[in-house]
Amino acid sequence: MREKISVVVPVYGVENVLGRCVDSILAQTYENLEIILVDDGSPDRCPAICEDYARKDERIRVVHKENGGLTSAWKEGVRHASADWIGFVDSDDWIEPDMYERLWEALTGHQADIAMAGLVFDYEDPGYPPRRETNRMDRTVYDRQQLKDLFPVLLNDGSFIGRSLQPSRVTKLFKKSLVEQNLELWEERVSVGEDLQMVFAVFLDAERVCTVPDYYPYHYWYNLSSMTGGHDPEYLSKILLLRERMEAISDRKGVYDFRPQIRNDFLSLAVMAVKNEIWRNQTDSLRQILNNIKKMCQNPSVREALMHHTMDQIGLSVKLYLFMMKHGWYVPCYMVTKVFFALYYRTFWKKG
Repeated sequence: MREKISVVVPVYGVENVLGRCVDSILAQTYENLEIILVDDGSPDRCPAICEDYARKDERIRVVHKENGGLTSAWKEGVRHASADWIGFVDSDDWIEPDMYERLWEALTGHQADIAMAGLVFDYEDPGYPPRRETNRMDRTVYDRQQLKDLFPVLLNDGSFIGRSLQPSRVTKLFKKSLVEQNLELWEERVSVGEDLQMVFAVFLDAERVCTVPDYYPYHYWYNLSSMTGGHDPEYLSKILLLRERMEAISDRKGVYDFRPQIRNDFLSLAVMAVKNEIWRNQTDSLRQILNNIKKMCQNPSVREALMHHTMDQIGLSVKLYLFMMKHGWYVPCYMVTKVFFALYYRTFWKKG
């Protein structure tokens, strides 16, 4: 029999779609699975649903814990995993039947530590077409030296959100020992970029990594609330924490100076923070919104990133937006953002 794979599923507040997720894992053509459902203190029927599944299939184990967030949940799942190989599926998503079969074949065929595929963003709104995402990595297999050759563009290649490494943990199959040895590095308070801090640390320890080209078996579900989103007044503080943790991981590993790339990635997210404030804040006055933008752009870390970023592959529109943030042109930032999103949603989200 082939080696066992542990699949960790953090569960919280998804009683209406949890069955779709678990059923897709049970339907895998790779049958030697251990499925660990981690109930993160879910307040709905999820705990009972998990227990029902465990009674029906001996491959399923249930772990109940107090609510601690996504990172806390999947870390707890790792601690309970008994296999030497580990994958992750989030409880509102689902996977194709051959996902772990294909990842396992790639992993063993190339004697790799990590196997990676792509994902599909599936939208609840049928008027919005699915969108694919994968790594910006053009080789099927990378040995240690070839991985090191990727380091200069791993987190940012000079473009806006220019990550060569696709950060989703859910599209990958890992050697569990690499995950275990990095558990302490993953800050559970991180709520933007949880996967990025995880995959980054493991990737730096890998000796060999392989990809499955043109393969998109993971379905990331965007429901109505995900698509429309909401105003997050704490977004800047969240990405500041992510930057801090990414720099700490880079410093701890000591294999390459990733700080300039981390700065570029942070600045890209800071632009998104400003746009979130403008487009999503439906309660504050215009004066207050402009004041909030000013505080963001004058944050010392944002100022430092605006002054010293090394993104030399960005388009004219991004250059202009960074110029406006840098020089305090907050009203033009507001107007450009409002016009852009109004046109965007009219194009892609208009009904009928």
